[in-house]
Amino acid sequence: MSAVVTALLAPTTAHPPRAAHGIPALTDRHGRVLTLRGWNVEDKAHRGDEALTAVTERHFGDMRAKGFNFARLLVFWDDLEPQRGQYSQRYLRKIERIVDWAARHDVKVVIDAHQDVFGPAFGHRGIPEWATRTDGLPFTAHPGDWFAEYFEPAVQRAFTHLYQDQDLRRAQARAWRVLAARFARHPAVLGYDLINEPMGELQQGEDLPTAARRIERDQLTPMYNRLADSVRSADPDAWVFVEPTPIVGEGEPTGLGRIDDPKVVYAPHFYNAAMEAGADYDPGAGWIEAYEQAVTEYPKQYKVPVVVGEWGPLDSSLPNMNRFYRDAMASLGRYSSGWAGYTWCYGGGYCALDASGAFRTNKELTAEPYAQTVAGTVRSAAYNPADATYRLAYSAARHGSRLTELSLPQGPWQITVGGSAVVLRRSAGRAWVLAAPGGEVHVTVRHG
Repeated sequence: MSAVVTALLAPTTAHPPRAAHGIPALTDRHGRVLTLRGWNVEDKAHRGDEALTAVTERHFGDMRAKGFNFARLLVFWDDLEPQRGQYSQRYLRKIERIVDWAARHDVKVVIDAHQDVFGPAFGHRGIPEWATRTDGLPFTAHPGDWFAEYFEPAVQRAFTHLYQDQDLRRAQARAWRVLAARFARHPAVLGYDLINEPMGELQQGEDLPTAARRIERDQLTPMYNRLADSVRSADPDAWVFVEPTPIVGEGEPTGLGRIDDPKVVYAPHFYNAAMEAGADYDPGAGWIEAYEQAVTEYPKQYKVPVVVGEWGPLDSSLPNMNRFYRDAMASLGRYSSGWAGYTWCYGGGYCALDASGAFRTNKELTAEPYAQTVAGTVRSAAYNPADATYRLAYSAARHGSRLTELSLPQGPWQITVGGSAVVLRRSAGRAWVLAAPGGEVHVTVRHG
């Protein structure tokens, strides 16, 4: 990076800008408004010495080439600490190699402590077997409906012990301190997602939404405060991402309380149960509208940014999926600072790409122009697929960083800038706009 560009990236002391809905925008270390567009990167199939071998540098090179700047990297506590108190340095080196690849391709990473159906004690990944306590309650696998396994008595009791047992609380906090100490100040690591899709134990007479709100209020909120403190003791700068239960996907507001940390991101997932079961999108059902209304309540109340950690249907080729992607992208753009689709892989199912590396049906609609960093306060930003045009209006910062960076998908894009700004330079898939301090800037990016 040139000395001129480095100087223009000097940190700013401006107050964090506000996004739509009264929700704060995510910011980078230079104080610029940050937009994340990307995908989950995972290897659930391999563990131990073979852990993460399915993730390659190609993932990040292809992601960046198609216009994405963000990866949510799945890691597993059972691989990090296979024996209590013994942390795998080999696994940490594997994670470090991956985030080094991300840095090489200018992709930001959130490290996600992933669990599915608690962990390996139930045939999945996540919390180690040594930290799984079931009180002898039964568990029956559901091969055709793995999500139903969350409601097995043994799984629900294991979550209760994780939240309540003092020794397990300490062990979880220590594991996060190990991760945060290893990746503090890594140039690619933006933050840490403290636990994927947490669940809990239903009490007699509770329906699922009532149980979810109680679990979020009474168990997840104190857990997140403990884990945020643990992360912060090792990494003073990273964002901590907190998730509600997956029930939010049905348009249910969360019961989460305040997380007492200055850099918290609300990170819900955006899934619909019917679509997860293989149904087509129903534009008239009002699901996206209900989800948006529910999911914005927490960040408005607690003034934290939103990044949606997972979304995308199992079958993107159904008749209404073109409409789904257009509706979803418009909705996500209204309230979030970004998202990670599920998932960046080469094949079938949820994969974004086919074996050749081309987008699978309708998933190309996730690749839009956007401003990945804005040096100032965003007034409006939106992409109109009807005329393939992205428009950005912002008030440039008066102090600090003066560079706004655009991310462009593959293809011919024409950029025009109005107001007190110029296009400083362009490269493949990128453009940088330099604005005068305090000026009003209008940017138009048009395909063709």
